[in-house]
Amino acid sequence: MTLLSLRAGALAVDLAPSVGGTIARFAVDGIDLLRPLSAEARAEGRASAAAAYPLVPYSNRIANGRLEVDGTAFHLAPNWPGSVHPMHGEGWRGPWQVLAQAGQAASLVQAYDGQGSWPFRYRARQDFHLDPGGLRVVLAIENLEDRPVPAGLGLHPFFVRDPDSTLAFRAAAVWLGDRDVLPVERVAVPPAWTHDTPRPVVSGLDNCFDGWDGRATIAWPGRGWRLELRASDPFRHAVVYTPPGRDYFCVEPVSHANGKIAGTRLAAGATLSGTIDFRLSLSREEP
Repeated sequence: MTLLSLRAGALAVDLAPSVGGTIARFAVDGIDLLRPLSAEARAEGRASAAAAYPLVPYSNRIANGRLEVDGTAFHLAPNWPGSVHPMHGEGWRGPWQVLAQAGQAASLVQAYDGQGSWPFRYRARQDFHLDPGGLRVVLAIENLEDRPVPAGLGLHPFFVRDPDSTLAFRAAAVWLGDRDVLPVERVAVPPAWTHDTPRPVVSGLDNCFDGWDGRATIAWPGRGWRLELRASDPFRHAVVYTPPGRDYFCVEPVSHANGKIAGTRLAAGATLSGTIDFRLSLSREEP
């Protein structure tokens, strides 16, 4: 399973096209910013263990696999170990083809034929460009059906979590979830979850924030690095996942709220696309 390697200054990105079109590693001066995909996980094809994986054609869960589109109910098979709710789409589950690679850039594509658990055909694309200041990822999905169908986009990065890691972002509201992490109520962001200014990463979140302004700041003071996450339209939701006791946390730019993909539509032949930037700088907290 060959990796594609991009290098620019102190930054290094490795891509694993055959393992769900994932980012296998993102590092600065040899130090990982995202949880790296281990050699064992890569050999086993475990895209869910990658540094980041694409979320197409939807993000998060579909309750009990029931998708209703214009009065027709589709029943999607489970695709995640231990869960009856299909998760995170089809993109991470299959190989992607290398469309182009040149210097510090690469493009991957996946043509989905509608024969898996998702009932609609699409063509997805990821464009990666690395420069000495950071990584740009452009995500796109094209509807290959002859009618409007649900479609969404997202990226699921796993940021390395140090004891002193901080996070800042702004959002208008957050979805509360049940014990299966399915959304039940949209509320104002409670003070305990507010990250308007940098604060230590709050453990125990697995929630979708909406009305997000597309910006988040992650800092590792002990390392002396700060990362600015910048997402364009349509990424106006952010899923924040901070599992207790783990050495990573996630801030996932996504195009729709958890469990709400059925309410989206992409016209026949149309393309939905957006850009996510990871910009690195020295942090003010540098020792």
